[in-house]
Amino acid sequence: MANIDVQIACAADALPSEDQLQHWCKTALKAAGRDGALALRISDAKEIQTLNQQYRNKNNSTNVLSFPSDLPAELGLDELGDIIMCAEVIAREAVEQNKNADDHWAHMVIHGTLHLCGYDHIDDKEAEEMEALETQILATLGINNPYLA
Repeated sequence: MANIDVQIACAADALPSEDQLQHWCKTALKAAGRDGALALRISDAKEIQTLNQQYRNKNNSTNVLSFPSDLPAELGLDELGDIIMCAEVIAREAVEQNKNADDHWAHMVIHGTLHLCGYDHIDDKEAEEMEALETQILATLGINNPYLA
């Protein structure tokens, strides 16, 4: 069974509940056929900007960063990695994109979780595959396709 460590590291308003965050992660893991442990950290803009600069050489805040575990498979540990999400950016995007805030949070949690499962969007084929799975997972949660907006 998935073990999800939720960390709230900011003082944001209107965050999803820990139960919601865990449910969205577990739903994505199940759809991807994966199980294991991960950390989901809700941060502020400063923290995610620092991480984005350090690891992606991009000096701006972003909505979500995923850091897949690099532990050797021989250890037999099921550590998937870490997801860092910026509450400020996600809230702002929901308003700018005219999306329900919880729906956008669900999408970003699912997106970050799928990255830990090996999905990516570097090229068009990978992006189409990842977006199709995200859309399918969101539909099971009663959330409309976010890419049609």
